[in-house]
Amino acid sequence: MTPPLKPAPAVDEIDESSAPLIEHLAELRNRLIWSLLAFTVAMILCFFVWEPIYDFLTVPLCEALNSRGQDCALVFLSLQEGFFLAFSISVMAGLVLSFPVISYQMWRFVAPGLYRSEKAAFLPFLVASPFMFFLGAAFAYYVVTPMAFSFFLTFQDVGALVSDGVVAEGEGSAAMVFQGSAQMYLSLTMSFIVAFGLCFQLPVLLTLMGRAGIISSNALVRTRKYAVVAILILAAVATPPDMMSQIILFCAVYPLYEVSILLMRRHERKVEAQMRAEGLLGPNETLYGDGDAEEKA
Repeated sequence: MTPPLKPAPAVDEIDESSAPLIEHLAELRNRLIWSLLAFTVAMILCFFVWEPIYDFLTVPLCEALNSRGQDCALVFLSLQEGFFLAFSISVMAGLVLSFPVISYQMWRFVAPGLYRSEKAAFLPFLVASPFMFFLGAAFAYYVVTPMAFSFFLTFQDVGALVSDGVVAEGEGSAAMVFQGSAQMYLSLTMSFIVAFGLCFQLPVLLTLMGRAGIISSNALVRTRKYAVVAILILAAVATPPDMMSQIILFCAVYPLYEVSILLMRRHERKVEAQMRAEGLLGPNETLYGDGDAEEKA
């Protein structure tokens, strides 16, 4: 009599899912390698043209100094500051130059796991995000920094007489004249640009969260007063410690909050209209509530 056959051992669930996991990790590794390679090449290229980039970044300061009859010049406070200045500029410029490649690699990694409708909804945000960042950076460079630097330079005329770029000491007082460090100036300018660029991502972030169902326009309306406080705190943290730049950042970011509410309401009304057309929602029923009535209340 033959012995009964033993049942085949159950396949371990972890072992069954290990192959897809390894494939995803390998895909992520390849995307990160391509992104790092693109950034490295862009950084090396920018290192050879860091001086024109530096000249472009110093235009707001030079215009503010020239308007006061002063020569535009920055100094190195240490021997190695020139090299680190060039390196910092090449890193930032390389990141900007390679950002399209990095975004494309991120998209290629995420896209296979999305449905066609999700791809169509996510792709506009992928395009809008760098656009809004550059819009905020341009606003900081062309509007905020000239005003801020002109304001900062008003504090140097204590005990100094400036005429045709020549500084002379006043009688009985020491001259206080701006002789800035190139590295510190670059750090200040980039803090403005990065802060405004990131804050201009607010409509993209909130609208994307609204499409994902995490928040709604009514929730943003209810928390408007808290959002005002949060934006003020963000402006105080993200900008240099002067009242003018904080007010400018608040005045630029808060309207974006209101724009986010309008964009989310437009999407919500579109979803409700589609559900009514499919018979999933009654004529007088609302999925997100009456935002206008709630705001008046």
